[in-house]
Amino acid sequence: MQELYDQLGRIAATDSTVLLTGESGTGKELVARALHKRSARSKDPFVAVNCTALPETLLESELFGHRGGAFTGAQAHRKGLFLQAGKGTLFLDEIGDFPLELQPKLLRALEQRTFRPLGSDEEVRFEARIIVATNRDLESAMEEGRFRRDLYFRINVIQVTLPPLRARGTDILLLAQHFLEDFAMADDKSVKGIAKPVAEKLLDYDWPGNVRELKNAMERAVALTRFDQIAVEDLPEKIRAYQGAPVTVGGGNDPGELVSMEEVERRYILHVLKVVGDNKSLASKILGFDRKTLYRKLQRYGLEGEC
Repeated sequence: MQELYDQLGRIAATDSTVLLTGESGTGKELVARALHKRSARSKDPFVAVNCTALPETLLESELFGHRGGAFTGAQAHRKGLFLQAGKGTLFLDEIGDFPLELQPKLLRALEQRTFRPLGSDEEVRFEARIIVATNRDLESAMEEGRFRRDLYFRINVIQVTLPPLRARGTDILLLAQHFLEDFAMADDKSVKGIAKPVAEKLLDYDWPGNVRELKNAMERAVALTRFDQIAVEDLPEKIRAYQGAPVTVGGGNDPGELVSMEEVERRYILHVLKVVGDNKSLASKILGFDRKTLYRKLQRYGLEGEC
C-alpha cells in the first residue's frame, strides 16, 4: 500500500487517463477522488457516474448530452457529464459493463477529446481528465468479445490495481480501528478498541466485500456492543463462524491418500482463482503461466464452471 500511495502521488500530477482495477469494495472511487484532490484540477468538479446504473439510451444522453427534441421527452438542451466536469475529473465507474454499442463513441471521444451530443451535428470539445474503474477482468472480456480491444488500450494508459483486503495483512486492524473511532463518535459511545479474539477473527476472515464489508461490520459492532471493546458476539455471524479452507495436497503420512502432481496443481489453481476473485490476468501472473496456458489448464481440469 505504501508503494501504491507513492504511485498515486506521481499519477496525480499528470493528465493521463487512469484505469483503476480491483475487486468490489477495495476503494476505487476513493482513489479516484484522491487523485483529483491531489491534482491541479482540484478546484474544478469531480463528476462520477456508474456505467451500470443507467440503461444504454439514458447513459449516452447522460455522458454526452442532447439537443432539444433529440428524442421523446428531450424538450431542452442538456449538457452531458463530459461538459459538466469542466476542467475537473470525470470518473467512469464499472467501465467493464459499458454497453458494447456505445464503446466506439466513447473511444472516439477519448481519442479526439471531442464528441457529438445526441441530435447535434456539431462537435463539442471537453477538457476533463478521465479516470475509469472496473472490478471485471477486461482482458477476458476482450477475448469474449464484450469489450473493444482498442478502447481497452486507450483507457489503460496508467493502470493501478488495488489489492483485496485479505492481501493487506494487519492493515485490516488499522482500518477496523479507524472505522470504530468514526462510528463511536457518531453514535456518542465510549467504544475504544477491539478485543484480541475479535482481532483474530478479523485477520482470519477472507473479506469478499473488502473494505466496504469491513466498514459495515464495524458499524454493526459499535452499534451492538455493550462494552468499551468490541467482542466476538458483536461481529456478523458469517465472520464469527468463518473457518478458512487451506489448500491440502494429501493425507499426511498415509500413502493411500496422497495425490498426483496434477491434482496438486488443479487444487492450487482453483485456490489462486478464488483468492484473486477469478481475475484470470492476475491469476496467470501469480501462477507463472501466460493466459492461454491458464485457459488450457482450466479446460483440462474441468475448472471453467467452478471459477
